[in-house]
Amino acid sequence: MKRLSLILIFAAATLAGCTSVKSFMARDLDDEDFVIGQLYADERYDETPVIAEPVEAKPQRQPDGSDCNNALGLKCNSSDNELLYKTVNSWLGVPYRYGGTDRNGIDCSAFVGVVFRQVYGKNLHRTANDMLQDVSLIQKNQLKEGDLLFFTNSKGKVSHVGIYLKDGLFAHSSTSAGVCVSRLADSYWSKHFYRGGRVK
Repeated sequence: MKRLSLILIFAAATLAGCTSVKSFMARDLDDEDFVIGQLYADERYDETPVIAEPVEAKPQRQPDGSDCNNALGLKCNSSDNELLYKTVNSWLGVPYRYGGTDRNGIDCSAFVGVVFRQVYGKNLHRTANDMLQDVSLIQKNQLKEGDLLFFTNSKGKVSHVGIYLKDGLFAHSSTSAGVCVSRLADSYWSKHFYRGGRVK
């Protein structure tokens, strides 16, 4: 018993002397949000987005004689939500920053939250995983403009969210490209796609 106590005291002293362990224990384990956040954090993926910078799009003449402008230069029709495309366009090129919420740097869920407040007047939960509470889950073949797209990381946790636009394209804040428009059929996004979500 005495020998076991000595071993435990020696182990505790060794760990207490380790600067990196002390730093981690002091800074990170006391911060529950940090620890949990690491499980659900975005993973870096170096991608080449479809659209990475703001676009100066011109109105497109429709068969009925009206003009359509989705502000991203994509083929559009009169049913497109012009405010959605205009709002996304205004954020294109803003860099990604984990925990960021403004134009100096924004993460995926904050970007989705800002767009939904501005376009639809709806408040969503702050994190990608928590946003699952705001939606009814749908399959990929049911996606419509404005639906949310959820993606998992290598740990299998829902860690990324974007907004479906049309024609297999979605807007999001990418870890490598910042706010951009990407293709859902991209090998990484297709592999990590979890489900779509229609906001309730």
